[in-house]
Amino acid sequence: MADQSNIQSAASKSIRPFKSSEEYLYAMKEDLAEWLNTLYDLDVTADTFMDGLGTGCALCRHANNVNRAAHDFQLEYPEAAQSMKMPSKEVVFQSRSVVCGSFVARDNVSNFISWCRQELWIKDVLMFETNDLVERCNEKNFVLCLLEVARRGSKFGMLAPMLIQLEEEIEEEIRDQKESIHSVEDEEDEPDPEPFIWPQKRVLCDMRNLDELVREILGRCSCPAQFPMVKVSEGKYKVGDSSALIFIRVLRTHVMVRVGGGWDTLEHYLDKHDPCRCAAFAHRYHQAKSSGQGAQSKSSSAHSSRSTSPGP
Repeated sequence: MADQSNIQSAASKSIRPFKSSEEYLYAMKEDLAEWLNTLYDLDVTADTFMDGLGTGCALCRHANNVNRAAHDFQLEYPEAAQSMKMPSKEVVFQSRSVVCGSFVARDNVSNFISWCRQELWIKDVLMFETNDLVERCNEKNFVLCLLEVARRGSKFGMLAPMLIQLEEEIEEEIRDQKESIHSVEDEEDEPDPEPFIWPQKRVLCDMRNLDELVREILGRCSCPAQFPMVKVSEGKYKVGDSSALIFIRVLRTHVMVRVGGGWDTLEHYLDKHDPCRCAAFAHRYHQAKSSGQGAQSKSSSAHSSRSTSPGP
């Protein structure tokens, strides 16, 4: 039987103390920080994520390790490597006495960005600029870029963040479903070649408490008719009045939804799709906006009165 105290704790932590629109980003930073700490013996946290990587040293070091993993993969699986982009250009960087924000740090970060573009061909929509990291802005694109780098490295057998492992778990589930459908075809047909399975150590998601966590989050809505979310199988749900299916997984204290090629938290997903929550979210947004405008108006008024008052 599931531990109710653990369920309550994980469900409550999944949105507090963050706004639901910010929580998914925090969850990804948390996951990436743990991954980089494991690989490079760092001491980065979600709260120190940008500062901890600001010198660019760990980024460049990881890029060169991806190059080496790609080279080893190409030697061991030459046929699979033929259809893949294989990075090889070494990233030159300085690691001694580098200070965040310095010219050397900027140069390191710039070299990593060039490697991402030229060697991995990462799309612009997932890329960040040097100032985004050095000046601690555009945190989202920095996180998305690192996740994409991790995805590519995972294809070569490197350790992946938990989110990427969950993605691979879902992709494997979808592939197995397709194979089960094809298995009912005529046995005399020539079988398809076996798909290549990436050499990845995978940590599967514990599904035991997942449905209770989902119900806990859904239960926060006090409407007589709650937003419909029907469990189809472990980790798979049909949402709304349509036949749309979503995959849900637990990432530490966060309940995550696989959305397109990325992830969102269940709470933020519901804020965008549950009509009741959409209305409440819009109300909170306009309230905050009005409050901000009111404070700005008072500040402007005070500034105006000070600037027009006669001197002593």
